Amino acid sequence: MPLELKQLPHFKGRKGPLLLIIMDGIGLGEPNAGNAVHLARTPILDQLFQGTRVTQLKAHGTAVGLPTDDDMGNSEVGHNAIGAGRVFAQGAKRVDESLKSGALFENKVWSQIVERGKKDHTVHFLGLLSDGNVHSHIDHLFTLLRQCAREKIARVRVHALLDGRDVGERSALDYLQPTEKLLQQLSKENDVDYRIASGGGRMVTTMDRYNADWSVVERGWNAHVLGKGRAFTSAVEAVRSYYDENPKITDQYMDSFVVVDKNGEPVGTIKDGDAVVNFNFRGDRAIEITRAFEEKDLNEFEHSFVDVFYAGMMQYDGDLHIPKNFLVDPPQIDRTISQYLCAAGVTSFAISETQKFGHVTYFWNGNRSGYIDTALETYVEIPSDKIEFDQAPRMKAPEITEKTIELLRSNRYRFGRVNFANGDMVGHTGVMEAAIEAVETVDTCVGELLEIIKELDGTAIVTADHGNADVMFVEKNGKKEIKTAHTLNPVPFVIYDPKYNDEYKMAAAENPGLTNIAATLLNLLGYDKPTDYDDSLIEFK
Repeated sequence: MPLELKQLPHFKGRKGPLLLIIMDGIGLGEPNAGNAVHLARTPILDQLFQGTRVTQLKAHGTAVGLPTDDDMGNSEVGHNAIGAGRVFAQGAKRVDESLKSGALFENKVWSQIVERGKKDHTVHFLGLLSDGNVHSHIDHLFTLLRQCAREKIARVRVHALLDGRDVGERSALDYLQPTEKLLQQLSKENDVDYRIASGGGRMVTTMDRYNADWSVVERGWNAHVLGKGRAFTSAVEAVRSYYDENPKITDQYMDSFVVVDKNGEPVGTIKDGDAVVNFNFRGDRAIEITRAFEEKDLNEFEHSFVDVFYAGMMQYDGDLHIPKNFLVDPPQIDRTISQYLCAAGVTSFAISETQKFGHVTYFWNGNRSGYIDTALETYVEIPSDKIEFDQAPRMKAPEITEKTIELLRSNRYRFGRVNFANGDMVGHTGVMEAAIEAVETVDTCVGELLEIIKELDGTAIVTADHGNADVMFVEKNGKKEIKTAHTLNPVPFVIYDPKYNDEYKMAAAENPGLTNIAATLLNLLGYDKPTDYDDSLIEFK
């Protein structure tokens, strides 16, 4: 299908630019004491939500290509969905299907992993150990482990990264204990040696993204590869010890650990000749550790290269071919809205801070790195702070706003997209006061941007990619339970159009979701949607 947009006959768009504002992690939940969005003072959003060009969108489950409607959305699939304009099966669903059909185990990459395991080498599984289904799923790991036993691989090690972010903040034992039980069972029944070898909290061990803090990767490398870290006799002992020592610590910020034998020696360092499988399917927090395994001359930190066969659950960056080997093909997202806009000669910009920069570029563009057309596009990254986000809930929202205003006033761009990370990144900390400040910061920044849009005779869409800060805790059996994961709540969708003259109205879309945004953007720019894009959220009179 050619990348061709047809102009609408009676609407050419506004004189000024169209700005898409994505309030990351700000969903629409029940107005209760656990909802930071509700508790925050948000005069701008309150006014917007009372307008007539307002609706709610699904941002989770099947609406964004995940297996079921019990699956929370996330920033990766959210931006994929907005940029693609239609639903594509996403990471979790593709892995589920590949494991269920057995296709994964017919992959040549899997055969090479098995071959290494049968040559007196160890097969290592590295990834996030939870059922959050955002970066990984524990069931996928269990299926891989059982297959290793069936294939009579003698030695397997698991390097377990603790979640506490997409699942309960202190739920690590809920995943480590059944994992250790399965490893012991497989070892006994098949006369093999399967164990957990190392681990640590995801925010301090291994899972950095967007080059924000390579020391996170270094800590993981030291633990997983070199066996350097605090020593324990088991992963369960490590977690219990950390809990006892610091009652306030949460899993995601738990220090790295190394499991040792009775002689104090690490039970599972990664050595030349071994195979390493990263069982995370989501790319952003898997790329840097992948580079550490694949780039011999990596200079981001001091690391001694190990010659292993490395594979990802999926390919994390298709343009840069990271990793070279992978078990499940990623979704092939073609004809994104940015490809259409570039083909039509529409100038645009994308801006966010480091934590979400890849979302408004790489994921937005269908998992493609770099520019589509450097002559038409400008990408701006504002460096994120390297601290826990509840310590600075404003994050870089003011700086993003200032730069966005500069871009808008340059009169160079017809379309822009901006992501405010606050509601998501601060929401993940579980700290209510910080989340309220984060939401209030976003509200203020949105107001400042809308003033400029009005000044320039432009239009804006205010929305979100998924919920998070809208549920900071829940009440269970009379006890408060902190919630750091994304939510299943819908997200707002508001059209701010100061020059509105009754040209269009909100359409009665059936079960509208994030994929309906692309067609709406095109309509507001004066174009008809591609025939296979999901319907617009507006219809012209």
